[in-house]
Amino acid sequence: MISTNINGKNTDVDVSPDTPILWTLRDSLGLTGTKFGCGAALCGACTVHLDGQAIRSCVTPVSAAQGKKITTIEATTGGEDKVGNAVHAAWVKHDVAQCGYCQSGQIMSATAFLKSLPHGKQPSIAEIDSAMAGNICRCGTYARIRAAVADAAKAII
Repeated sequence: MISTNINGKNTDVDVSPDTPILWTLRDSLGLTGTKFGCGAALCGACTVHLDGQAIRSCVTPVSAAQGKKITTIEATTGGEDKVGNAVHAAWVKHDVAQCGYCQSGQIMSATAFLKSLPHGKQPSIAEIDSAMAGNICRCGTYARIRAAVADAAKAII
């Protein structure tokens, strides 16, 4: 039994300790917003936060989450997460999504990046590109992603 906190709720999951967080979320808990992309931590579709840090859930065993907090895409909007709400609003404003498959991972990476910035710091384009470099978009909406992250940064000041 692995005890963790998922999206603010203490949760015990009865899975093998080496089960990737991705499959624990999707198959055991029904949280399907986190996507499977490559299974090798290369594309970013499976990005979630573990104690506030963006991680690749497809290669991180659930045992690494014992006693920690996991945040998924389902918990990044509609509540009191100012950064998450700003990122979602910017995604809509800039019409980022095309096929949408990578978007949950992109949003999770963007929110972790923006939360890591000192309060009020506006990231440069180079900093945004560097922070988002590990997330692949098959549709190539990188310019829109960049603009959305920059807009979200302005909105959270």
